Amino acid sequence: MDIFDKLQILTDAAKYDVACTSSGVNKKAAPGGIGSAAACGICHSFSADGRCISLLKILMTNICIYDCKYCVNRRSNDIPRTAFTPRELADLTINFYRRNYIEGLFLSSGVLKNPDYTCEQMIMALRILREEYRFSGYIHAKAIPGADNALITCLGMLADRMSVNIELPSQNSLQLLAPDKSKHSIFAPMGHIQNRIQENSRDIITFRHTPRFAPAGQSTQMIIGATPDTDFQILNVTEGLYKKYQLKRVFFSAYMPITENSLLPSLGTKPPLWREHRLYQADWLLRFYGFTANELLDQQHQSFNPYLDPKCTWALQHMNFFPVDVNRAPYRDLLRVPGIGVVSAKRIIAARRTGALHFDGLKKLGVVLKRAQCFITCEGRTADGIKITENTMLRSLLSAKTLELYQANVSLQCKQLSLFEQTP
Repeated sequence: MDIFDKLQILTDAAKYDVACTSSGVNKKAAPGGIGSAAACGICHSFSADGRCISLLKILMTNICIYDCKYCVNRRSNDIPRTAFTPRELADLTINFYRRNYIEGLFLSSGVLKNPDYTCEQMIMALRILREEYRFSGYIHAKAIPGADNALITCLGMLADRMSVNIELPSQNSLQLLAPDKSKHSIFAPMGHIQNRIQENSRDIITFRHTPRFAPAGQSTQMIIGATPDTDFQILNVTEGLYKKYQLKRVFFSAYMPITENSLLPSLGTKPPLWREHRLYQADWLLRFYGFTANELLDQQHQSFNPYLDPKCTWALQHMNFFPVDVNRAPYRDLLRVPGIGVVSAKRIIAARRTGALHFDGLKKLGVVLKRAQCFITCEGRTADGIKITENTMLRSLLSAKTLELYQANVSLQCKQLSLFEQTP
């Protein structure tokens, strides 16, 4: 098969994997080498100076021995199959880099023959890039569950970031849709990568020139909407992954129906993009705002509000926490106020050391007053003309169109509840 035909097939097969992220590593080429990696580099985005930063996102092969029902590359799917040789993939990457098409590589793969063989092929490709071409650009490699730990270690010594896709948040979902996989087969390499990162960190302190193992850490991906798993379950799994494996990111991918199966949503079902969005917002709250999964959702409320983001929902459910005085509240409390983010909270802490803050000054610090004004005071005073009512709060948190939809939905739920209560 022609190299460009392979390129078309294997880049298209990789499009469902969303776990591309900022590189998280600063690295320059050694004398005589090429390429570099910047911590701010991100897949298909733009840097501060306007340059497009992109990764070649591709599979080593779309041939796979597994038959995961949600996957376009599953064994039983009738699609064109092909594979790159390590030399083809390395040459293609370097040629694209030299033409300024890309600044790095995102490499995943179907499982060809067995996990060890697949991992060996990926290692050979990365060795050509790193050792023969002396390429120092960013490389994100997917670890192959089931591969020998020695091979995963070797892959991690060549890549900047590694990831193992958890795919589905529960063992029951895996048994239904991916019977060839298990939680153990996914968590085992994830744990090994974490152990190697920790060991490598200690070695670097002792030996200055110790080679780096996956210096940008590891990440994972979960598919959203392919199974009945709730937002509450997904968020608790996410929190557990951060705590146990110190992941850099958990990515969420709204399931796009690509096959007819009684266990999956029908082909006409729209991807649950709003759920994906809410989970990313909640993920941000877990990582940077000091929230826990059980604060955002619980057994009685297992799904996110489609109209309000998780932080605003929490605020409305915990009005006893407010108002917060911006001149006295600790940093952690400021982060819980709608309209105050990490940057603006830090600015408030710094600015109030020189004098008392007032509402006019908060806007200059980056606070979104439209959202925050119902939840804060300055020197014990509320904003002029503000009467704290439920309607006022909703108007401050929602756009006019969204508020109308929200109120219509609440009205409909009340009518349905009234009819239910009248039923003998």
